[in-house]
Amino acid sequence: MTNVQNIEPLFTRADGNYLCARWGRPIVPVIFGVEDDTVGLFKGAIEAICVLSGAKMDELDSEFGVNLMVFFCRDWDELTGVKDLDHMVPELRDLVGRLIKADANQYRIFRFDEAGAIKACFVFLRMDDALEQVPADALALTQAVHAIVLWSETAFKKQSPLALIDGTAVVRPDIAGVIRAVYDPVMPVVAQDPSHALRLSARMEVAE
Repeated sequence: MTNVQNIEPLFTRADGNYLCARWGRPIVPVIFGVEDDTVGLFKGAIEAICVLSGAKMDELDSEFGVNLMVFFCRDWDELTGVKDLDHMVPELRDLVGRLIKADANQYRIFRFDEAGAIKACFVFLRMDDALEQVPADALALTQAVHAIVLWSETAFKKQSPLALIDGTAVVRPDIAGVIRAVYDPVMPVVAQDPSHALRLSARMEVAE
């Protein structure tokens, strides 16, 4: 995927605006609502994507303590009972209502620093029948990909960011290349001009 026409849609939002952002600080993840083995899978997937991208992980964020929070639930209403979550997500009650109405099974909220870089991400997963069918390792890796970069909300509607190799879920090579290019030190932490996609394409061609 070095063709800029393939890269630009990944960051072109439904309203037509281009927006790409990466993390501007080390990622400190925490996972709620699942067993320890699933927590380990998710943290392993996040670590793998950090290694791929060049992003850093840490044990503590000076502002939030943790800054990548993944919440599992069976019903969206459960989120309103999570202690202090409404302080971190003031729009929580309205959000839960919208998610119920839309019959959604996942949602992400990003927070940004003054430079426009990602400083926090909240991932909400409702384990409906569709998500129950997804192997845990594939679900973990998919969510890690979604959280490492601010993609367009339509980026992966037609095709997953993952591929299967000998039955094992891996990040598609083209998407892995985009992630590495976004995190290239010469690239800006945030971009709002479509010409950014051309620069990403150029970085990917250099890497190849």
